[in-house]
Amino acid sequence: MKPSSHENATTWLGGAGLRPTRQRLALAELLVGDGQHRHVTAESLFESAKRNQDSVSLATVYNTLRAFCEVGLLQEVMVDGSKSYFDTNTHDHPHFFWEDDGRLTDAPADELVISSIPDAPDGVEIASVDVIIRLRQI
Repeated sequence: MKPSSHENATTWLGGAGLRPTRQRLALAELLVGDGQHRHVTAESLFESAKRNQDSVSLATVYNTLRAFCEVGLLQEVMVDGSKSYFDTNTHDHPHFFWEDDGRLTDAPADELVISSIPDAPDGVEIASVDVIIRLRQI
């Protein structure tokens, strides 16, 4: 028998040691309830919560997304200086950013080849390499 969206959300939160508050559970169900990965903005998740009649404020959505990132449940993907997406797939992988409609989707990781990157300056280390491939209609 397939787990319910509530069970998926509870397991997801519990695996990170987060207490399943009502707001966290509501947002977790929207993020991982069906077992599929998604890319959301705080605003799009807030709108989904409103449509689902979950009582959460936009500030709570932002705070909850940050808390989920801090414990490794989500990966924040910065598309530009003003737009963050949150990805439920936390493994390293490239993204397509569809400029015409502002969507972020996974790009095929097995097709990406990075042969070298510059050495980090003295006293620092490379924390991560983000690959965002911007697409637009021609």
